[in-house]
Amino acid sequence: MSSQRVKTRLWISAWVLLPVLMLLSLLNGSAVLSLSDIWEGSDLSRRILYELRLPRVLLVMLSGGLLAIAGAVVQALFRNPLADPGLIGVSGGAALAAVAWQVVASSVFGSGIWWVSAGMPVAAFAGGMLVTFFVMRIARNTSGISALTLLLTGIAINAIAAAGIAGLKYLSDSMTLRQVTFWLMGNVQGASWWAVLMLLLISVIFVPVLIRHAVRLNLLLLGEQQAFLLGVDVEKTQRRLVLITALMVGAVVSMVGLIGFVGLVVPHLVRLINGPDNRFLLPMSFLLGALLLLLADLVARIIAAPAELPIGLITALIGGPVFLFMIAYQQRGRGAC
Repeated sequence: MSSQRVKTRLWISAWVLLPVLMLLSLLNGSAVLSLSDIWEGSDLSRRILYELRLPRVLLVMLSGGLLAIAGAVVQALFRNPLADPGLIGVSGGAALAAVAWQVVASSVFGSGIWWVSAGMPVAAFAGGMLVTFFVMRIARNTSGISALTLLLTGIAINAIAAAGIAGLKYLSDSMTLRQVTFWLMGNVQGASWWAVLMLLLISVIFVPVLIRHAVRLNLLLLGEQQAFLLGVDVEKTQRRLVLITALMVGAVVSMVGLIGFVGLVVPHLVRLINGPDNRFLLPMSFLLGALLLLLADLVARIIAAPAELPIGLITALIGGPVFLFMIAYQQRGRGAC
């Protein structure tokens, strides 16, 4: 089967599956609704649809898309299909700042004050961006940004963040500990139209910028020196794309908490199907990332209804086995050669 036919079938399948999953997500949950409730339901069913489920569905889709395309960009920048946006420390820094805010503010002002919870996304976003600037400053040298130093610094930051979070959880009271633990596993229950608008704005502004860099990312896959000889400003491109991906990941973490495997599995899956061409990989990763997280959220809401599982737990249960299967499939293919 030709490459173009594979691309066409993948696009069609994704666009057909997306509205189906959206509809299932809108109708299913702790309260099961019918199709008629969308247009002529009671006031309660319409409030459930348009004030709770619709913003949640859109927030989940945007979060999954941003995490996946950020993962594809990071993997291309570092020429490593196992790289992840959280590897450079953005997620760890955002999580540490959010947990620190929640624990300290709750102990000083009390956990019942609304602005204590409302300040958690702001703290997460600020923490993620501060860590990004810090890591990039360390990784920059006379010849540009060292990818190896960037990765090693990110690993150190993640280790420090994990230790800091563990210490803060130990010092927190039981209510704050429960809130922090649930948020760290991915929390989309508090989805709001404000959060949707924020991620939509980031998507509209920065996703086209990343897609316009697809050809440069293809050249970077050849190596930094080769890309430079072919006319790519390597340092400027690296700096710009790292900042954009950090902004995306920091925004998603600030809205929905830590969600793993999306930025790792989705680009790898697209690359296995159709190769490393970023002109196709980036937009398809965004679309499949939205689909994967939408599916995970649907499973999280119906598998233990009327209770609800954290979405990060579902992505780990889905993404882990899928990723192991892809690695085994790739290794078998290499062995066959």
